[in-house]
This record gives sequence, C-alpha cells and structure tokens, in this order.
Amino acid sequence: MSGPRPVVLSGPSGAGKSTLMKRLIKDHEGVFGFSVSHTTRNPRPGEEDGKDYHYTTREAMQEGIANGDFIENAEFSGNLYGTSKAAIEDVQAKNLICILDVDIQGVRRIKETDLNPIYISIQPPSMEILEKRLRDRQTETEESLQKRLEAARIDMELSKEPGVFDIVIINDDLERAYEDLKDILNEEIQKVQEAQS
Repeated sequence: MSGPRPVVLSGPSGAGKSTLMKRLIKDHEGVFGFSVSHTTRNPRPGEEDGKDYHYTTREAMQEGIANGDFIENAEFSGNLYGTSKAAIEDVQAKNLICILDVDIQGVRRIKETDLNPIYISIQPPSMEILEKRLRDRQTETEESLQKRLEAARIDMELSKEPGVFDIVIINDDLERAYEDLKDILNEEIQKVQEAQS
C-alpha cells in the first residue's frame, strides 16, 4: 500500500483516545482520515451508507472475511463489524494518514497483515483513575461499567507486552499525552503537509 503510514490507536474506554484524536484532527486539518468500517447492523436514523458505515449483509461480509478483504473484524451484539483493506486504501489514496481505532484483538489481527502502521496505545494512569473517569461520564449502568473495567484490565496488561506497540502513552496529563502523540506522528504529518504544499 502506498501513501502515508496508517496509525493504529488502541486503549481502554476512558483512557482519553477520542479526546486526543479529535484534537489531533482539529489541529492538523486535511492530514488525517478515518476508514469507513463495514457492519451488518441496520443504519440508525441519520446515518449514511458509505459515510458512517458501509452497510452490508452477513453473507457478503463473511465472504469478504474468508477472502482476506478485511484487516480486522469482530462481532458485537450479534452484528459483524470490520475494517476492509479497500477502506484504508481509499484514505491513503487521498494522501491522508488513516486512523484506525481498534481494540487489542484488532491490534493482534493487524499485526498479521502487511499494513505496517504505527501502533500507539493510550493508557490511563491507573485502574482507579479510569474507573473515576468512566463513573463521571454517567453513561453506564453498573453492569456495563464493570464489563468495561474488566476489558480495560486486560487491555492494560496486554499493552505492557514488549513489541506490541511502538509507543504506550500514559494519559495522566492531557497536554503531555498530546505532545507525545504529536511527536511520534510528526514525521508522517510532515510528509503529508509537504506533499500538499
């Protein structure tokens, strides 16, 4: 695949991934792009095919997975979700850095492909702080909160394995975490900006 190296961002819910990602995109207009995922679930009101998701059938998606068209896929609540190679190539063809927000299983699957992205893990300073952040959101039932915390525990452990990530950013200070994120992406950002000028 030609074009800028994609970026794989991973980390538990509440670690600050979305906040950092939104800021990165806002500060570097026309540099980053998102791949549009495929899903077998029905569109929600206001969602557009090809913009929010590529909506597809289970049969078509399973066939694509079997043919190796997807770099990662998972099943949630009876629906399939996945990132196709074509969706990433669409972003690279526009000379944009493709951001992939995936869980640790997705990271493992991408490692088996020839994608060659920059692997970044955003982690909370501690389980206690993560729990407080998630509780402060007030968007979770106790049961779903416990599920998220359990997933986070596993994620935090796995992020410590050597060689999984190019960098693990501990988000205890948003400014510092943002600077670290920019530093590791600086070279790719400059390449994109130079190609545009």
